[in-house]
Amino acid sequence: MANALDEMNDPISTEGRDVNVIQKQIPVKVGWGSTFFEVMLWVLGIIPGIVFLFVKIKAKEYLRKLEQKIQHDASQIDNYLEQRVVILQNASKLLDKAIDLDKDTMTKIAQYRGGGKNNDASRNETSQAVDKLFGQVNVAFEQYPDLKAHDEIEECLRQNSYLQKEITAARELYNDTVYTWNSAIQEWPAKMIVAAKQGYTTRIPFTTSQEIKEKARGTFF
Repeated sequence: MANALDEMNDPISTEGRDVNVIQKQIPVKVGWGSTFFEVMLWVLGIIPGIVFLFVKIKAKEYLRKLEQKIQHDASQIDNYLEQRVVILQNASKLLDKAIDLDKDTMTKIAQYRGGGKNNDASRNETSQAVDKLFGQVNVAFEQYPDLKAHDEIEECLRQNSYLQKEITAARELYNDTVYTWNSAIQEWPAKMIVAAKQGYTTRIPFTTSQEIKEKARGTFF
């Protein structure tokens, strides 16, 4: 039997292909077959019906715990983002003492320091905005290279580098939990039926900004 995917003869893309996360929440839906399945269990006897009822209760409990796990993982990202904004605020103040830093940048930093909604979409937007603001501060460093010798500014840069790594790790953990959730709510019959009745949808993984993707394609050495 031939391979379903033949790397020797099947079409290939020599130009490569970029991959993006689809920002869409898909609701869980079940058809009449699921309803028929549940009815038939009760028709076959009270025991099969009661057994499946307990299976659904366990499935509902599992999904609730998993939802709390997503919230916990998301809060870790929020905590690191908050710390990074504080560092950004400190760095911008130090720069502002030495040079005329863009006032719009200072205003935006203050806005993010104040916090906001912590849903999936806004968390992505906040992270991308903080990345962009740090980029603007780094531009200021490049314009005034002698400022890098400033001990407090150097410490801010070190802390920022550390927090970037922590945020990356927290994102991976969050995305793993989101993958578990998105898979679980599609498991028929119990979890999928419960998810549909509860109105659950798939969750959106944490994504990076287009600006960061473009920088990743650049030349570093």
